[in-house]
Amino acid sequence: MSETFLSAEPTARLAVFLVMLLLMVIWEIAAPRRRQEIPRLLRWTNNVGVVVIDTLLVRLTFPIVAVGLAIVSQERGWGLFNIFDLPGPLVFIVSLLVLDLAIYLQHVMFHAVPALWRLHRMHHADLEFDVTTGLRFHPGEILLSMGIKLAVVAALGPPAVAVLLFEILLNASSMFNHSNIKIPKSIDRVLRLLVVTPDMHRVHHSVDPKETNSNYGFNVPWWDRLLGTYRAQPAKGHTGMDIGIEQFRTRRDLWLDRMLIQPVRGPASGYALDSSEHKD
Repeated sequence: MSETFLSAEPTARLAVFLVMLLLMVIWEIAAPRRRQEIPRLLRWTNNVGVVVIDTLLVRLTFPIVAVGLAIVSQERGWGLFNIFDLPGPLVFIVSLLVLDLAIYLQHVMFHAVPALWRLHRMHHADLEFDVTTGLRFHPGEILLSMGIKLAVVAALGPPAVAVLLFEILLNASSMFNHSNIKIPKSIDRVLRLLVVTPDMHRVHHSVDPKETNSNYGFNVPWWDRLLGTYRAQPAKGHTGMDIGIEQFRTRRDLWLDRMLIQPVRGPASGYALDSSEHKD
């Protein structure tokens, strides 16, 4: 049973990924939120190239991924949920929420620690904001993120199906909330009570560090609201705001080779605890 589940996991994730990517691309073309000046071919080919590298590295580096570890944990009785006898539906829901909180806290950490910000800033250095931005993460960040996720799964002992659903939701929501799509304000106002919308997350990609270091959530918006990192709108508005960071603002910086060496280029300015970025 577990072998069948594991063998189906990559197919399920790939299918949802491709369907979500196609839907967001169509939506972006049909109803864009912002006008884009940089050719899609330049950005998309390099951003997708990062995804290919990330996927290969994870598969080569980790003999077991999060879903597999959840199955092993259940078989061997590892983790809190395998020690205490709790109702299945409660365990399922709490697992999703705790995993999402862990990703939120990890995101905050990657903004707060200069060495980690050097890795994460590659995601923010995209000069446009669309569905492929949600796929653009440095391989070093992806490997560290997987290590953190495995530690959370081992400590928690969540059901494998909850981990699989979370992985699928995280990937799909990243593509959704990074999309350059126009959602009516009245609908967005209601949606962002339940999920992170593109207008909410776009604030996080502002060149203004005070806005960059806000709205860290991926799936649900509640952690930002509860922990004081929520910012409703960018100061210059969604069509007037500048996307990216102060560093790496040339089109040459969007090439794959330049993206991969960004962690060792220039100072680590702009991170959340950088006092120089918060002077008025």
